[in-house]
Amino acid sequence: MALRDLTGVVDFGHLEAYTLSDTVVIEEVLHIFQHQCELWAPLLNTSHEGWRDAAHTIKGAAAGIGAGLLAAAAEAAERGDVHGAERRLENVQSAMNAALHDVAAYLHALQLRSLSR
Repeated sequence: MALRDLTGVVDFGHLEAYTLSDTVVIEEVLHIFQHQCELWAPLLNTSHEGWRDAAHTIKGAAAGIGAGLLAAAAEAAERGDVHGAERRLENVQSAMNAALHDVAAYLHALQLRSLSR
C-alpha cells in the first residue's frame, strides 16, 4: 500500500492542518480512528440496541480525521428512523471500509517516510 492507493475519501489535508502536520499525533489519531471503527462496527446492525450510538460515535471519529462521506453516512443512519436503517447502516459500513483503506495507505506511507530518514 502507498499514497497512490488513496481513493480520496479521507481529506488528510484536514487532519494535517488540525494536527499542524505532527506525524506522531496524526498516527495516534488514525490509530484511534481504526480502533473506534473496530469497536463500533459490530453494532452497525438494527438487531443491536446501540446502533444509533455506534453511528454517532463513528460520525464524530470520521469528522475528526476528514472522512466527510463516512461522517455524512453515519449522520444519516443516526438521524433516520428504523425503517430503512439497515440500508443506511450498510452505507456506513461501506464508507467506513473505504475510509479504513485510505487510512491504512496513509499510515503505510508515513511508516515508509520514517524509514527513509
